[in-house]
Parts: sequence; C-alpha cells; structure tokens
Amino acid sequence: MGVAAIFGCEGTELSAHERDFFREADPWGFILFSRNIDTPEQVTRLTDALRGAVGRDAPVLIDQEGGRVQRLRGPQWREWLPPLEQAKQAGAQAPRSFWLRSRIMAEELRAVGIDVNCAPTCDIAGLLTHPFLQNRCLGKDAATVIANARATAEGLLAGGVLPVIKHIPGHGRAISDSHKDLPVVEASKADLIATDFAPFKALSDLPLGMTAHIRFTALDVAPATQSAKIIKMIREEIGFGGLLMSDDIGMEALAGGFGTRTAAALAAGCDLVLHCKGDMPAMEEVAMAAPAMSEAAQARAEAALDRRLPPETVDMAALDAELEALLSGGMDE
Repeated sequence: MGVAAIFGCEGTELSAHERDFFREADPWGFILFSRNIDTPEQVTRLTDALRGAVGRDAPVLIDQEGGRVQRLRGPQWREWLPPLEQAKQAGAQAPRSFWLRSRIMAEELRAVGIDVNCAPTCDIAGLLTHPFLQNRCLGKDAATVIANARATAEGLLAGGVLPVIKHIPGHGRAISDSHKDLPVVEASKADLIATDFAPFKALSDLPLGMTAHIRFTALDVAPATQSAKIIKMIREEIGFGGLLMSDDIGMEALAGGFGTRTAAALAAGCDLVLHCKGDMPAMEEVAMAAPAMSEAAQARAEAALDRRLPPETVDMAALDAELEALLSGGMDE
C-alpha cells in the first residue's frame, strides 16, 4: 500500500492521467463528490475504474448523510431528511428510524460500488452551532446523539458499508464554518469531556473516524487535526482505536500549502489525510509529503476493512414501508 491518503477525482470518468497517478501513488482509498455522480451505471463504472487503478478492492468513500450533505440524489436515489429533522420527527422511535435509514442507504451505496459512508456526524447541535453543521447533527444532547449515531453506524455495517464517526473530538460548539475559517472553541476541558467528547467515547469501538479542524484553546494552539496533544487524547482518553483520517485538508481552516498541511496532520498522529477536490497539482503535492502508512495505521486499516462484510439479504420494500410509517406517525407508541 502506498501513500497515507484518500483522494478524490475530477469528473464522472477517470482520466488517463488520474489513472496513472493513482497507480503510482497507491492511496489507501478514494472519495466521491457530487461532481462525480451522474447515473448509477456511471458511478459503478467509476468505482470499478478507481479500484482497477490500484489493483485491489480499495475502499470508496462518500458523504451521504442525508439532507444538504447528500451526494447521491433523486430521482435516481432516495432523498433523505436532514438528520436533525428526522430525529425530531421520529421522536422516541428515532434510533430505529436511523437504523432503517442507514440500512436502506447502505443498499444504494453498495449497489454502485461505494463501501464507506462518512457518517454518522457525532457532533452535538447547540444554539450557536454554525448553520453549515446544525441540521447535520443527530441531536441536541449527548445521549440522543449517542443513540442515533449508534443506530446509524449499525445500520450501515449491517448493509456492508463502513461508517466514519466525525468530527472527532467534537465540532458542535463551532460558530464558524471550517470550510472557510478555523473555528475556535474556548470551552474548558471538563465541559468538553462531559458533553462534546461523550458521543465519540461511546462509539470509540467503530472502525473509522475523522478529525475536526477546530482549535480548542483549553487543549492546544494547533487545530485538532494537526495537534499531537489532541490526537493522543483521542486515542487514550476518548479511547478511539480505529483508523483516523483528517477532515478534508483542502478546507480553509488549515494554513500553508498542501504539503505542509499533510505533513502536520500525519506528524500529529492522523493515520491518513483526506484530500477531496480532485485537483491534480494539489494531489501530487500531498503524495510527495505523505509517507507510506505506518505499521500501526496499516493494522488499523486492515481491522477496519475486516468489518466490511457482505450484507444479509433483506426485504427493502418492507424496510422502506416501516420507515415511512414511523416518520409519518403511524407507528407511535
């Protein structure tokens, strides 16, 4: 296995240049965005081509949270409620609704060759949470987020898709958008442990996680993605033992060139960096800066992929009907 990175690609088909680059760089996996999506047949060809470029069954990721962050959309695929809206609508039945939703979602993803979903979002929605994140959250308190995130993860796993818990150690207090600025959170470590960190600790057994580009003033001057102190805390205090990837290093929360950003995240303890845009010069810079995955990272990667199991056959129409009835109030207790 080659560089410690996950890469995107530019369009709906793999160019010869991209194929040659991926063959040489041999990233751990790939990620798809809306620009890569047209029809189910096209997506299947693309995921096949990506795996063909590296000559193995590499993981292919996507952000299919539902609501605003949903790369596979109608009419070819189902449209999903924003997670926070579904949590409210389903009430006491929310965990079951999220299991059903993610099990159905996994079926759609697997059908086109996608086997990793960057969900669940385990951040806690607060009154000041930035709108880019607010309705992507699964609840407004730790206990609700834990229940709904666990159900989401289990539904994905049952459908043969690996979940990615994000954004470790917690993005909910951010009042700015990390795509554009570096959010700064000034809460005390005690408050963070009691609330923001709790969902990640409860789900620390899951195979994959993604860091937050956030500076926690009580913990370090560096953003979590590039902080050895915070990543040590993620490993030891939160107890996350899975494969840890950075959030997209193309986001403006991080400073410096792509090589600098890559080196800082890996030096801090991220197992992999995620570069999403599909921009070839930037990917080449990342590949130059990223070493091969460490032995520890490779062991975590293998353990994660071991949980990528063929799904059991289920009656999808029955799951659809149950979810629809539940969300329409037809199954209230």
